[in-house]
Amino acid sequence: MILPYSPFLCVITDEAFCPVTLAEEALKGGAAMIQLRHKDASGSQLFNWAVEIRKRCRKYKALFIINDRVDIAMASRSDGVHLGQLDMPADAARKLLGKSRIIGISASSPAEALIAEKNGADYIGFGHIYPTSSKEKGFLPIGPESLREAASLVSLPLIAIGGINVENAASLIDLGASGVAVISAVSRDKEPASAAHELVRAIQNRNV
Repeated sequence: MILPYSPFLCVITDEAFCPVTLAEEALKGGAAMIQLRHKDASGSQLFNWAVEIRKRCRKYKALFIINDRVDIAMASRSDGVHLGQLDMPADAARKLLGKSRIIGISASSPAEALIAEKNGADYIGFGHIYPTSSKEKGFLPIGPESLREAASLVSLPLIAIGGINVENAASLIDLGASGVAVISAVSRDKEPASAAHELVRAIQNRNV
């Protein structure tokens, strides 16, 4: 499985909204990757959502990634899984998913990015770059310079995350990110599809 052409937008579902509806709107706006994330949902509910989102991602020729749950990724035939630092090790996930599925790993420092690359990640979710209220974090924002450093050290695609909006997204691509991932910048907008479209336009039409 191949990641979208750089630069691209990944939209992560927001637990405050229906993930299927949000995914549909994000895809209409041009998102090339959807990540289903819901920490409190049951396995049954996650699977049902995953099946519906996968259908929509196929319609729009976008990738569909499951957060944390390798079992849901396998059962729903998603394109892959995104793992945090405390989730299943990447090598164990690879044995279950096979070589054709995508495995992303979260990293919050250049050192963690190097380890993720060594452990077999296909991409790295790097952040949080800026302050964010979408997810509880136990550490301060790492800043865009950390992204620049990580990009100089690893050969994997980096997806920047954390406090990203239409004003700062393009600069992160210029620093070496292959894509940006957002939650509230799309989900909390009155018109999520338009918000996604503006983000895509910002990263693809930047001055280079």
